[in-house]
Amino acid sequence: MTQTSLDLPSPEGQPRTHHAPRVLDRFSERSLESLALGAGAVSFVIVAILAMVAFGFQPTPISGPGSVGQFAAIASGVVAFLAVIGGRILVHRQGVHRRLTPLDYVDVAALAFAHAVIALLGWTLLAVILEDAFIGAEVFPLAVLILAGATSAMTAYLAFYSATHMDLQLLAVVLAVFLVFGVLASMLTASDPDWWKDNLSALGMSSNVSAFAFNITIIVAGFLVTTLARYSTRGIPTTHPKGIARVRLTLIVVGVFLGMVGVFPVDQFFALHTGVASGMVVAYGVLVIALPRWIPSMPRAFVALGWLFLAVTLVLAVFFFIGYYTLTAVELVAGILVFTWIVLFIRNAAALAQDARHEPSAEASAG
Repeated sequence: MTQTSLDLPSPEGQPRTHHAPRVLDRFSERSLESLALGAGAVSFVIVAILAMVAFGFQPTPISGPGSVGQFAAIASGVVAFLAVIGGRILVHRQGVHRRLTPLDYVDVAALAFAHAVIALLGWTLLAVILEDAFIGAEVFPLAVLILAGATSAMTAYLAFYSATHMDLQLLAVVLAVFLVFGVLASMLTASDPDWWKDNLSALGMSSNVSAFAFNITIIVAGFLVTTLARYSTRGIPTTHPKGIARVRLTLIVVGVFLGMVGVFPVDQFFALHTGVASGMVVAYGVLVIALPRWIPSMPRAFVALGWLFLAVTLVLAVFFFIGYYTLTAVELVAGILVFTWIVLFIRNAAALAQDARHEPSAEASAG
């Protein structure tokens, strides 16, 4: 059986089981593997046929407009989106016995979009690298069909596997990879080569594809952060009566403000953009400072690390105000630290929840 932390709630909103949660009550791991392989096989056949129609069984370039790399990347993005949707529908129908809310549908859409972007940009980057390695080379007709089908098949398999085995740690990895790929793509395709002299938000100021990619990346990342906030705080033991609710609310504020950074570009909504970006940092600071009080059982090493990250962010801000650092450098480093902290928080929260589940059985054995 596969496991997930994203399908824990019962109709009363409490964890369904005292053991490692199961996603698919009627599907074995072998069945899921067969379904993933089937998704890959179907994708291979369909995309290979489409490649034959698109290229007319002619040799094509490795990358660039009209290339097999571009075709494979776009096809893989579509395949990843559909595979994640299909996988999550299967998970919800077999493992969750509750009515899905609009937020559940938003979560699935954001997750599917993140996988699609990762597939699109990942295969595009690989095609560009291969183009530089085989300068002037063309791909033979049969190889075009095989490569296009194989990339989509691998993408479908991995995306379906990810969707049916999704847990908080994997979701955090998907968020990190998606954010890195999206922002990096915006940097590489920016129409203004001197964007970095202003700030990171300058990537979203124009009306071209680069700005759209940056803004939509930030918006979807905000959705994923709110998803992590809602699920990662379930089952954490604490003596503070409202500690978990406050941690969850603060993390949701971080995610909402992050999404609003993309919704309101800095050149059109300067005051609002600056306000939500600053608010996101303030919310993170409040969470780091108040975490030991809200969740006293949180490991001291993690609490100390949060203070260290916050101190580094404040020092970098001072460096910017005295003209030693550019704002772009401050934003990049601070963003990396914040998302690293979120990933580590998820892992520590999961460890606390797991220990809490095991403690009753340990006490029963001792008794």
